[in-house]
Amino acid sequence: MQLHDKIALITGASSGIGAAAARLFAAEGARLVLAGRDRARLDAVLHAIEAQGGAAIGLTGDLRDPAMAEALVQAAERNFGGLDIAFNNAGDTGPALPLQDLAPAQWHSLLDANLTAAYLGARQQIPALLRRGGGSLIFTASFVGPCSGIAGMAAYGAAKAGLVGLARCLAVELGGQGIRVNALLPGGTDTPMFPANQPGAAPEIRPAVERLHALGRVAQPEEIARAALFLASDASSFVTGSALLADGGASIRRF
Repeated sequence: MQLHDKIALITGASSGIGAAAARLFAAEGARLVLAGRDRARLDAVLHAIEAQGGAAIGLTGDLRDPAMAEALVQAAERNFGGLDIAFNNAGDTGPALPLQDLAPAQWHSLLDANLTAAYLGARQQIPALLRRGGGSLIFTASFVGPCSGIAGMAAYGAAKAGLVGLARCLAVELGGQGIRVNALLPGGTDTPMFPANQPGAAPEIRPAVERLHALGRVAQPEEIARAALFLASDASSFVTGSALLADGGASIRRF
């Protein structure tokens, strides 16, 4: 059990990558504090973990609110005694629009959801990790932005590139204090946020996205969760400041 007796916080845990990571981390021995927007789906994840003998609690709220970030860390310390792992996974792709058609409010909303929320989370998580003598801090970025560009995703790509920069700077700041900081860069993943799963999506979207990947397919959430487990566990004890690609070769695909 790679996370035996570890306490982990996961955001975006009501579905997709976050839910898969929650189930996997629990199976590997972690006690969990989960954050999600959808109460019913979050409860389903909690019940699945508890049914397998795991320990988890869940909070719903707006991760762009500093009070929510504080509440999650307080829940970890109050219920389980501390925090060893923080997986800042929540995000939003937003509308696919040319930049000139993206309203300032939409721009700020996407940066807040993908970058500012991660800053607010880390700001509370770092002192808690230090109180435990160190730990692992992870941000879900993307191959879009740091490695590749996709039309209509300028704000999303800018935010995800920002997360990689945030992780690298924090890795330097915190490495001497026992905290490893890494960014995880998934490729297309079959989650509710995946474009082909959106209501009214054209049938050609899925094969088009699959062709972007060298493996010729998109990931299942459990595959990305296993990459997150690597970064969370002692298996990556000498890994910090990395932008770990789990993208099925999307960043190297050339036509």
